[in-house]
Amino acid sequence: MSVTETDIPAVPVPATQRGASVARRIWRVALASNEFRVGAAIFIVLVLAALLYPQLSGIDPTKMSVATRLHAPPFMGEKWSWSAPLGTDQIGRDMLVRSLVGLRYSLLIGLSTVLVMLIIGCSLGTIAGYYGGRVDMAIMRLTDAQLSIPMIILAITVLGVSRPTIPAIILVLGLSSWPVYARVTRSVVMTERKREYVRAAEIYGASDFRIMVRLLAPLVLPPIIFVSVLDVARMMIFESILGFIGLGVQPPTPTFGNIIADGRKYLLNAWWIATMPGVFLCLCLTSINLMGASLERARNRIYGGKS
Repeated sequence: MSVTETDIPAVPVPATQRGASVARRIWRVALASNEFRVGAAIFIVLVLAALLYPQLSGIDPTKMSVATRLHAPPFMGEKWSWSAPLGTDQIGRDMLVRSLVGLRYSLLIGLSTVLVMLIIGCSLGTIAGYYGGRVDMAIMRLTDAQLSIPMIILAITVLGVSRPTIPAIILVLGLSSWPVYARVTRSVVMTERKREYVRAAEIYGASDFRIMVRLLAPLVLPPIIFVSVLDVARMMIFESILGFIGLGVQPPTPTFGNIIADGRKYLLNAWWIATMPGVFLCLCLTSINLMGASLERARNRIYGGKS
């Protein structure tokens, strides 16, 4: 009597459990550090402010008001008002709301881009490491070709000939940055491919897809967890660069890049227009880097056998 794959009992996999255990230990060690806690606290406050304040305030970030144009932050100029805590821009739009909405779009693009990079890179890296041979060679040559094209050049080329929408920006940045994840995933899978638990699963009749998804994929998380966190900050920077040169999300939608680009014309008499979104971007990047650095140190400590 033939045995179907659904009839195959679950195989005890110590290595998979070890991968999940390592991930939990990395998080536990990172959470115990004050650096991670400070970064997480700043990040949570910024995210909550970006999600809630624009709605609760009822202020339209694109609404113009000539009567309130170029109002400075409180106590920093002749024109100031408590109704605009960070001042207004050259056409009277509230800088606090615009900066928080810009943070919202920057985080959306950064997180979504990293998700695309993870899906593409980890999938191709797992396939290359599991099958090896010509499949591995083809995927690695594709990776080398992708790495030879600078991300910003590819983004400018693609977005310069098409309308830069949020999905287009996410796709371009994601497609240009997946090779790092593919290489890391490939090295992990190649190491685990010859282990006894993989051979046991093959003997039980598990398909290649099930082995890759259920057994090998969980082992990829610990090596790339801190890389993905730091890449969120990197993608936010690239999104801001694209917005600054006019290839990001288009006005009137506020983003860090286009707000700073508009404010550079008023640096002498209205410095807050370019400065305020820069402060929010700096705070967000600092919080992400604090968390990513803590995770990296925790990972090195775990793999070094110190915890």
